[in-house]
Amino acid sequence: MKNSNFIQRSIIGALSFLKDLIFAQEVALYHGFLQQLDPRIKLVTFLVLIIQVLFSCAVLVLLFFYALCLLLALSSKIRLGFFLMRTWIFIPLFSLFIAVPAIFNFSSPGEAIAVQSILGLKFTITRQGLNSALLFIIRLVTSVSFTVLLSITTKHFELLKVLRIFKIPQVFVMILGICYRYVYLFIEIIQNTYLAIKSRIGTAVHYKNGQNIAAWNIASLWRRSVHLSEEVYKAMVSRGYHGEALSWGDFQTKIRDWLWLIAVVLLTIMNIYLIRLRYE
Repeated sequence: MKNSNFIQRSIIGALSFLKDLIFAQEVALYHGFLQQLDPRIKLVTFLVLIIQVLFSCAVLVLLFFYALCLLLALSSKIRLGFFLMRTWIFIPLFSLFIAVPAIFNFSSPGEAIAVQSILGLKFTITRQGLNSALLFIIRLVTSVSFTVLLSITTKHFELLKVLRIFKIPQVFVMILGICYRYVYLFIEIIQNTYLAIKSRIGTAVHYKNGQNIAAWNIASLWRRSVHLSEEVYKAMVSRGYHGEALSWGDFQTKIRDWLWLIAVVLLTIMNIYLIRLRYE
């Protein structure tokens, strides 16, 4: 029963997460600041901002970029709690396991600021280690925040179209599009299959019978996936597909797009100037 409950919770949890992910795409339909920008300029400027974050070595500069990211989220009509849940739960949270050992003297020797005794062993926290750990966490959180902000304020087909404009290989873009569209469908099929098995044979199954059932359903899911892919391809060909996916509408650059681009360029020049002053 415990194993069955674990499997059921895992499937339901994965499905709920994907539903939330699909729901997050509704943010791209809001009439906020970022949603109204040209996706081409938005992608370029966000890449420039992320590169600056990755190469910044000052905590204050990183805090400025993170505050800028939060300000952009608010100006795009995104609830702050909704945004923070998607930027703090996964990668930044796991980064703490990497950053915490770096604050001690055995990883980062330097000026001691605190000494902790654990099980008779002394662990010294150094100023250099604390600064490096703080820099690592802020840099990671800021980079993830900009990436999430770009993804949820841009319609997925527009983002894929921009990737093709910038000469990203067509196969790579098509795989991304297919994965986005059908991973939710396959998870739902797995959930329905699990519920069907549970309703017919219950939860008390010998492990050999369980292996046979799992193997049969894996094979069945594979056959259904192949059949679905063939049907989807035939439907695409019947609608005019010849190796390149086309989408309706062309991008239009407006005054606010150029103003945003100029603002990012000026910010980049100022950041480069401050970096040169720091190292001179």
